Amino acid sequence: MELWPGSPHPLGAHADANGTNFALFSDGAEAVHLCLFDADGTETRLQLTEVDGYVWHGYLPGVGPGQHYGYSVDGPWDPANGLRFNANKLLLDPYARAIAGAVTWGQPVYAYQFGEPLTRNDDDSASHTYRSVVVDAGFDWQGDAGPDTPYHQSVIYEAHVKGLSKLHPDVPEHQRGSYAAVAHPAVVAHLKNLGVTAVELMPVHQFVQDDSLAAKGLRNYWGYNTIGFFAPHNEYASTADPCDQVREFKGMVRELHRNGLEVILDVVYNHTAEGNHLGPTLSFRGIDNDAYYRLMDGDKEHYLDYTGTGNSLNVRQPHSLQLIMDSLRYWVTEMHVDGFRFDLAATLAREFYDVDKLSSFFEMVQQDPVVSRVKLIAEPWDLGPGGYQVGNFPPQWTEWNGKFRDTVRDFWRGESATLGEFASRLTGSSDLYEHSGRRPVASINFVTAHDGFTLADLVSYNDKHNEANGEENRDGESNNRSWNLGVEGPTEDPAVNALRARQQRNFLTTLLLSQGVPMILHGDELGRTQHGNNNAYAQDSALTWINWDAADTGLVEFVAQLARLRAGHPVFRRRRFFDGRPVERGDDGALPDIAWLRPDAAAMTGADWDSGFGRSIGVFLNGDGLPECDDRGRPVVDDSFLMLFNAGDDPVDFTLPDSGYAETWVVEIHTDGVSADTFTAGNVVVLAARSTLVLRAPGRS
Repeated sequence: MELWPGSPHPLGAHADANGTNFALFSDGAEAVHLCLFDADGTETRLQLTEVDGYVWHGYLPGVGPGQHYGYSVDGPWDPANGLRFNANKLLLDPYARAIAGAVTWGQPVYAYQFGEPLTRNDDDSASHTYRSVVVDAGFDWQGDAGPDTPYHQSVIYEAHVKGLSKLHPDVPEHQRGSYAAVAHPAVVAHLKNLGVTAVELMPVHQFVQDDSLAAKGLRNYWGYNTIGFFAPHNEYASTADPCDQVREFKGMVRELHRNGLEVILDVVYNHTAEGNHLGPTLSFRGIDNDAYYRLMDGDKEHYLDYTGTGNSLNVRQPHSLQLIMDSLRYWVTEMHVDGFRFDLAATLAREFYDVDKLSSFFEMVQQDPVVSRVKLIAEPWDLGPGGYQVGNFPPQWTEWNGKFRDTVRDFWRGESATLGEFASRLTGSSDLYEHSGRRPVASINFVTAHDGFTLADLVSYNDKHNEANGEENRDGESNNRSWNLGVEGPTEDPAVNALRARQQRNFLTTLLLSQGVPMILHGDELGRTQHGNNNAYAQDSALTWINWDAADTGLVEFVAQLARLRAGHPVFRRRRFFDGRPVERGDDGALPDIAWLRPDAAAMTGADWDSGFGRSIGVFLNGDGLPECDDRGRPVVDDSFLMLFNAGDDPVDFTLPDSGYAETWVVEIHTDGVSADTFTAGNVVVLAARSTLVLRAPGRS
């Protein structure tokens, strides 16, 4: 087979009309072979002799899309000094656009001898591991362009590709659990009814099914175990052809865009699936271990681990950092995604040991003309020292606001001294974001996410029930800030079930009507349960898949009603923080842009905030107090709203404020029954225990 010199750029395998160029970075390699596989598995090895700037490259005429390949990289075997080369291990191309096959666990995929971690094992792994695939980059996007929804108009829906659609009765059976199913009309219609503007997909980069889980008969369901940062996970495709898998992903994005839905990917650049020093050799470890991973100073046999998974990617190394940036640009430019949620993002900011918001990674993102323009969402923590960084990311970033989750949970379960912080979270968490020049949309608000209880379980369980994970219920968070309302798990007690339903509505109302960007966990609007499992990472089964046949249709419509209210009223999605200053209202005098009221309609005092036992509060949102303009420069004016919250055990009499606020109030949302559809100034409204009432003063929008 003829091999031409080819080019060191770009990295990866790139086909043109005549052949394919292959390029692989490895600083410490002494020899690199390109391994080609025929349809019957026959292997052909070609040595790459051209090296420029540590990039080994060659061009193969006549080789095109569909070709399966990998690499054999030879060099020193010296684990004590961080060198783990082993030419007998077939290695994935870190830039592979598609990946075929799976890992067959056993000695061949490990570069060391079992029981002797410093001794090299020379078993050939080619028949036991993945293969990279050359793909055809062509696709008819049909003029596709993303919706580019502003943050303040966004509603995010965190979803799992398989779990979202595996049991959907309207999706053809052969498509269930696939990329195609996410874009099926029935799924899309549901999302649009909820007012969703962006689907945040849990990891879809090619990931590995762990050996330890396979031994227990379990699977890595969540997918936070990446091995291919450019390839869509092959198990989520409805077709076996790797090239078609890429096209199916693109088709999903195109269809969601047509329906006004953005696609955000949950990405895991903080570590890879190769684990610690006892992990397999599948790609990076065998290509250039010292370049791709953070190794312990003075002990390079072992890995720095800020993620709890065995290794951390080495963002201090230029080629490792380039891999991340190239991957991000690829998913934006070639796959048309609209943004990213970065798993354990604090790890990426660790230049040395401390989290540094001026790190190379953030500098690269800031100046990148492609990546800097899409949605960038940080999970602002990792497991290392000082890893909890909520509120500390750079201005162009938004963050999963873990403090919103914790505060809202505590408030609605009746914890003491939460009233003041609840007010901060409801109004966009200015205490976390305003100091850095950011705005309310920096806060991605959520009450539940994939990691933890579902919403239905949050109000049904005090304790985790993770026995199915095979770790004797030791895994998962023990402090969930949950409340079972007196009965652990399912009950036939109608009073308990009614209160659980009301609590779910309270959480959803707080989430959808708080300033910031709301994120809904898939299935929460349907009443989805995982039966108390709060760490279902290994449960690829009906336990985690959405059971559409058991949907709480009333709750679905309640969420849709909330979403319509939010979308129709900019007072719930302000682009700037409240300042509390008076706003002129023509002949009606002046009122502040926000006012906090006691149940007797008097303004909250410092003593009220500090009482520690407060459970009830009202908040007035002034529709004339929006300091912003629309797209044509016209001032934005809205109706005013009064939101009444009672997290106490008993009903509370709320006196509506005097006519200076409004003459008439119309009921928009109630999580429990109220006595009328409209009220007038000075009326007393009986607000049930654990309930919310949202009133609108009509006539200003």
